[in-house]
Amino acid sequence: MNQILDQIQGPVLRLTLNRAEKKNAITQEMYQTLADKINNAAGDFSIRAVVIDSNGDSFTSGNDINDFANNPQMGENSPVFNFLFAIHNFPKPLIAAVKGRAVGIGTTMLLHFDYVTANPDTKFSMPFVSLGLVAEGGSSYLFPRLVGHAKASEIFLTGRTFSADEAMQMGVINRVGENQLELAMEFANEVSEQPPTAVINTKALLKSSSHEALNQVILAEGELFKMATESDEAQIAFMNFLAKKSKVK
Repeated sequence: MNQILDQIQGPVLRLTLNRAEKKNAITQEMYQTLADKINNAAGDFSIRAVVIDSNGDSFTSGNDINDFANNPQMGENSPVFNFLFAIHNFPKPLIAAVKGRAVGIGTTMLLHFDYVTANPDTKFSMPFVSLGLVAEGGSSYLFPRLVGHAKASEIFLTGRTFSADEAMQMGVINRVGENQLELAMEFANEVSEQPPTAVINTKALLKSSSHEALNQVILAEGELFKMATESDEAQIAFMNFLAKKSKVK
């Protein structure tokens, strides 16, 4: 079964996380597939926007810890970095429709998106510190710029969840609604009707002041993240996390 579904809907490419039985936990293979499809869309003039959504009851529970533990790839050319730089450099509108849990990368990736919709029941979290890790995906740079140092510290250092309403108040997402995909596609189609070169140039200007700085932050976070995953502190946190999951089952 394909864990990333793709569907062309007019000028919009829809990519769907399709691993519902695992809460859409993202594997290395899924990261690489997403990166490839996003990079291909960047060079396809017929595609004017990309929408990412999910099947099942969650957007994503974050990285698949077992997959990463058994096959650690954290180098600059790894699937994770390929995905991060694909969304960071994508020149066209990138849109997400989020529901259920959006854990770790499920929240940090959204900081790179141009428009995000969420179901009212969505719960966002970035529990890196709780797992003995550090922020990733450029979030240590983007999140405090968006919400301020105090709020970013509160959320990063505790790993607490926050609601769709709070996410909208902070500017992490654009709209909350019962049919988040319909809202996302509505915006994707609307922006696809705009002159495409003007859209691309405007997005480039909006990102120009931070684009190169963010490249460096993503790389630095990756180095610290890799070091953290190899630490005793993180190993203990992972074991506690997996033990809790097994009890829940």
